[in-house]
Amino acid sequence: MPETINMPKLGFDMAEGTLIRWVKQVGENINKGDVLAEIETDKATVEVESPASGVVLQHMVDQGAVVPVNAPIAVVGNAGEKVDAPAAAPQKTESKPDEKQAEQPADSSQPPPKADEKPATPLTPAAAPVAQTKSTPQPEPPAPAATETDGHVKASPLAKKIARDNKVDLSHVQGTGPGGRVVRKDVEAALSSGQPSAASRPSTTAASAQVNVTQEDQVIQTTKLRQAIGRRLVESKQAIPHFYVTHEYKMDALMAMRKQANEYLPDNEKLSVNDFILKAVALTLRQFPNLNATIKGTEVIQFGHVNVGVAVTVTGGLMTVVVKDTDQKMLRQISAEVKTMAGRAREGKVKPDDVDGSTFSTSNLGMYDVEDFIAIINPPEAAILAISSAREVPVVENGEIKPGWRMKATVSVDHRVSDGAEAAQFMQKLAEFLENPVRMLV
Repeated sequence: MPETINMPKLGFDMAEGTLIRWVKQVGENINKGDVLAEIETDKATVEVESPASGVVLQHMVDQGAVVPVNAPIAVVGNAGEKVDAPAAAPQKTESKPDEKQAEQPADSSQPPPKADEKPATPLTPAAAPVAQTKSTPQPEPPAPAATETDGHVKASPLAKKIARDNKVDLSHVQGTGPGGRVVRKDVEAALSSGQPSAASRPSTTAASAQVNVTQEDQVIQTTKLRQAIGRRLVESKQAIPHFYVTHEYKMDALMAMRKQANEYLPDNEKLSVNDFILKAVALTLRQFPNLNATIKGTEVIQFGHVNVGVAVTVTGGLMTVVVKDTDQKMLRQISAEVKTMAGRAREGKVKPDDVDGSTFSTSNLGMYDVEDFIAIINPPEAAILAISSAREVPVVENGEIKPGWRMKATVSVDHRVSDGAEAAQFMQKLAEFLENPVRMLV
C-alpha cells in the first residue's frame, strides 16, 4: 500500500516550511532513511528522510511551495501502484506568488517574491546568514543569480554555507532553483568549473592593498535566524514569569574524574565537562518532575521522558539539539550524540529528530570564561539551566585558603509551574551528582 509522506513539524510552533528541492524524483527507487527532499525553515535547510522503501510514485507539491506542517508532500510505494491521493493535495501555495520551476531560466520578467512576504514561524533548525562580498566585475561573467529587493542574492541556506566556506561570490553564480534561487548544485557546479572566489580575484589597483577605514554607518539586514530568535524570546519574556536561582558547585572531583576517564579514550571520544552536566541534570530532573514539564491552560503536564536540549552556537545565532532519554544513557553515548548533532547543526544538515522533543534545556557558555549569566526559557518548557565556566579560584576550606575548581549555574523557571523553594532544592540535588560524579556511574 502506498505511504504518504508529510511535511515534518520542527518545533512546537512551526507552522510551515518551504520545499526547496526534490532529491528523489518520481520513478526513482528510495530506501527507508534516504533523503527525499530538502525543506527550508527560518533557521536552516533540513533534509527530509523517507520513512519507507519503494519507488517515489508522486510529488504532491512543487519546488518552492510553502507547505503547512503535516500536509502531504509525496507518496512512496511499489512500482505500478495506484495513488488514491489527489494530485492537488492541500498546500499553502495560494498566498505565495507563482515562482518558476528549477528548469526555467533565472532571468524571468517577473521579479522574485521577497522572503519576508510569507509567514515565517518555524523555530528549530538554524539558517546560516549570507556573507555578502563586493567584487570587481569579471569579463563575460555568468548570468547573475536572482536578487532580493535589498540586493541580497536569493540562495538556500545550504548554498550560502557552501559558498561562504569556499569563498564563492554568489552574485556570479547562475541560480537554477525556483525563481532563479541559487541552490547547492549551483555552487558545486561553480566550484567544479574553477570559478574564482571574491577573495582570490586580483586587485585592480596597488592602492587596494591598503586598509580602507570608513566611518560611515552600515545597515545590515537581519537574517531569518536572528529574526526568529528575537521573535521567540520576546514572546517568552512577555508571556512567561521568569525567576532565577543561582548555585555555586565544587567541581574538583568531576574535573579529576574527567581527566582520568579521558586518558583511556581516543581524541574524538573524549568527554567534556558539559557531558557530565547533562547526565547530572537528567538524573536530577527524575526527582523533580515539575521542572521537566510544561503548562497548558490550568494543567501542568509532567513529561514521562527526560529529553535534555543543548544550545549549540551556529553561524548567526544558535539552535537546540536534543538528547533523548538523557537520564538512561551512558556518558560516552551522550557525548557522541551531542558531537554528531552539533556537527550537523553547524553544517546546516540537521535531521528533524535532532531538534524535536526537548523537555528541559541547557545553555553552556563555559568555553567563553563566563562567571555567571541567566538564560531565557525555551517555550513550551518550564525551565532552562545556564551553565558558566568551571574555574580554578582561591577558596576557603576549614579556615584555609587553597585553590579549587568552582562553577556557577543559574536555573530560570516558569513561576506558573514552580516556586523558588523547589528550584533551590533542584540546584542542591544537582550538586550531589556534580560534586560526587561517581553517583552518575552507579
